Amino acid sequence: MKHLPIDDVLPEVISGLTSTDTGALVLIAAPGAGKTTRVPPAVLDAGLAELTNGTSQRTQGQIVVLQPRRVAARAAATRISDERGTKLGEEIGYQVRHESKVSARTRIVVCTEGVFLRRLQKDPMLENTAVVIFDEFHERNLDSDLALALVRQVRNELRPDLKIIVMSATLDAEPVSHYLSNCPVVQSPGRTYPVNIEYLSFQPSAVNLEQTVSDGVKKMLAASDGHILAFLPGVGEIRKTQELLEPIAERENLLLLPLYGDLPLEEQQRVLNQSAQRKVVLATNIAETSLTIDGITAVVDSGMARVNRLDTRLGLNRLVLERISQASADQRAGRAGRTASGDCLRLWTEREHKSMSAFNSPEIERVDLSECALQLLAWGEKDLQSFTWFEAPPPASLSRALELLDRLDALEKDSLTELGRKMAQLPLQPRLARLLVEGANLGQLKDTALCAAMLSERDPLKRSSENNGAKHKSESDVLDRVWALKEFAEQGHKHSFAGELMVNPAKQILRAAEQLIRLVDQVSPSKAPAVQKSAQQAEQSVMRAIMVAFSDRICKRREPGGKTAIMVGGRGVKLSNDSAVTDAEFFVAVELIETGQSDATVRQASAIDKGWLPKSHLTTSIDVSYDTIREKVVASKCTRFCDLVIEEKVAALPQDIDPGEILAKALSAANVDVAALVDDHAKQYLARLNCLRENMPELELPQFSNEPWRDLLPLWCMGSASLAELKSHSFASILQSQLSHEQLTAIEQEAPAQIPVPSGNQIKLHYEDGKAPVLAVRIQELFGMTETPKVARSRQPVLMHLLAPNYRVQQITPDLASFWKNTYSEVKKDLKARYPKHSWPDNPLTAQAESRPKRRN
Repeated sequence: MKHLPIDDVLPEVISGLTSTDTGALVLIAAPGAGKTTRVPPAVLDAGLAELTNGTSQRTQGQIVVLQPRRVAARAAATRISDERGTKLGEEIGYQVRHESKVSARTRIVVCTEGVFLRRLQKDPMLENTAVVIFDEFHERNLDSDLALALVRQVRNELRPDLKIIVMSATLDAEPVSHYLSNCPVVQSPGRTYPVNIEYLSFQPSAVNLEQTVSDGVKKMLAASDGHILAFLPGVGEIRKTQELLEPIAERENLLLLPLYGDLPLEEQQRVLNQSAQRKVVLATNIAETSLTIDGITAVVDSGMARVNRLDTRLGLNRLVLERISQASADQRAGRAGRTASGDCLRLWTEREHKSMSAFNSPEIERVDLSECALQLLAWGEKDLQSFTWFEAPPPASLSRALELLDRLDALEKDSLTELGRKMAQLPLQPRLARLLVEGANLGQLKDTALCAAMLSERDPLKRSSENNGAKHKSESDVLDRVWALKEFAEQGHKHSFAGELMVNPAKQILRAAEQLIRLVDQVSPSKAPAVQKSAQQAEQSVMRAIMVAFSDRICKRREPGGKTAIMVGGRGVKLSNDSAVTDAEFFVAVELIETGQSDATVRQASAIDKGWLPKSHLTTSIDVSYDTIREKVVASKCTRFCDLVIEEKVAALPQDIDPGEILAKALSAANVDVAALVDDHAKQYLARLNCLRENMPELELPQFSNEPWRDLLPLWCMGSASLAELKSHSFASILQSQLSHEQLTAIEQEAPAQIPVPSGNQIKLHYEDGKAPVLAVRIQELFGMTETPKVARSRQPVLMHLLAPNYRVQQITPDLASFWKNTYSEVKKDLKARYPKHSWPDNPLTAQAESRPKRRN
């Protein structure tokens, strides 16, 4: 067996695990050191898998090795088995979701973290387990964090003989060592072979990532002789890059192979098998850890990955395209140095590399925690905030998780309900577990198992223009896929009414559904007699089960037949153009995609009937609001599901509510131009008040803002239910209500709205803040007036606007006496010829004033 760097520290690993009371050890070993394949057998051969079970007798226990991914678990078990010359499933085995290859003789079990958590729920003592090894812990998956916390608790409280090893290539060892009672840390030397790192000298375009990767692969093909591994963010980018490389692959007889999690086992194995033909492997970050592809001597790294993050607006996880960390970049580069010296081309600049984060952020900080919370509650934890996490999650994330469990009827007073306990036993996210249990209760287990399996796996329908003409058999995108899968299972045809099915995902879903049916029968065997249902009844039962599982995503169309809707919580959504939900007023948004638009896209929806909504979640209230179209306060009787308005009817305004208060708040919130609602009389009254406040401070008149109508709006609106009513109530009366009797009297006397002139007419004064009041009057009406009128106890002269007979301003003056003496004769000369019927006396101070022109011969 070939010597690997890890072999040199295996004695130290065994010693560290047995020489202290911690029973734990942290192992840091660079990529290619061989920790995954050599440590578990070394622990087994050292006799550390033996158990005493509280007696002098020793029995053979198991070593459980946790891997973050299914393909890595299978590959690790296969390689360990090959190195030990045993048949897979005998001494060495593996367990992944929907697949198990173990026997009673299996001593080392490589499994995914999710499978291990299910095992813990069934066997809290880990009675047959001697050692738990966490591989690639630096990835900080939520399941690995939770598993470490629970295993630590088991060791501390129940099983002091249980041993724990945490392994990683890039982990910061000190926090883990401290968490495990300051256990020993063992370091292994670097890679088996050196890797030369090359960066780009320029920043490539993010728009054409596939072309950049394709160019990088061609460069490595020319510069090296071995197999090439290229890292891309997802399946879509892999397929596009594969298309770009197909011509050179044909020309140079290359084996062009994709590698991602949903790839069938046989195709994954093609990547791992030895081949004389030169390989170019296009992979997601699934190839970043644990997998050894023999002969890889060059890595092309896009530097990008799709990371699971919780979208708080939608309340669900979504994959976000992000720049990887420096630790991930080191892991990827390490793939080139596992079996020979190699090269790594990083498709970013060295300067950008220095700005990248050092490590990946833990999943516990960024994803939905409902499944994690469900597992902990099933474990018996009451207060999840005080649980001894390796790294505590954000409190808000835990609160959201518990709210969802409560909505799914899995939680009551910090404890799981009977339904919640059943859900915890199913290897599904809480929503899908609820869907499955509800389906079983409604007698539709087989169809809901297909629904749950499909929603937990990958959409089996191809997304292409070829499916645009697909037909529908139901008003549910989920059910259409279920019917298509059932047709495929019976007839084997991938071309269905709903579009073309992808064969391998379809087969995986069917296998998963069969396993779920068996599990539900074990967890919740149906005691009710089977009831024969019509096809329509069966369909409705499945759709009701979907509604129960996604009740926080119930939507109501904005208008009949439209694509847009409002979801519980107020989020806007838009149905995809090919959705089967064409008419239903209400539907469930099963699969939501955040597109950056105002409305999230509903990729899969399922119609519901309003009558299906649970009455316990319906509330009725009289809502009073301002109708912007009718410009009035109205009342409506609203029935809501949570916060979503289900039905709305006109109602009378409640007598205990002042509509004016609603009106004032609405006008303020809408930033309505309230000044336009104020009549001129009120504006003039305010100007009169301000005139006196400036000239007669002894009155102590209040100083209002520039927009007192906004300040006094609630008072003005009192008793008014509409804009029309508000306009009918002069704002002047609101101003007057703020004044004393003395102040009111002073305004009327010292800042009159109008003043008498010699003609006998009352002429309006026009007031304006900061300026003298204006008296606009015809010259003929002023004959006999010798001085300019004054207001504010004669402290403020008015400004005379002297008008010609046509009422146009002829002269502006603050000094009427001066006008008569110096200017009148000139004005008279100009206007007498034009207006001969009007009086133009030589001496205006003694002449009779005229309110209208006299008849003249």
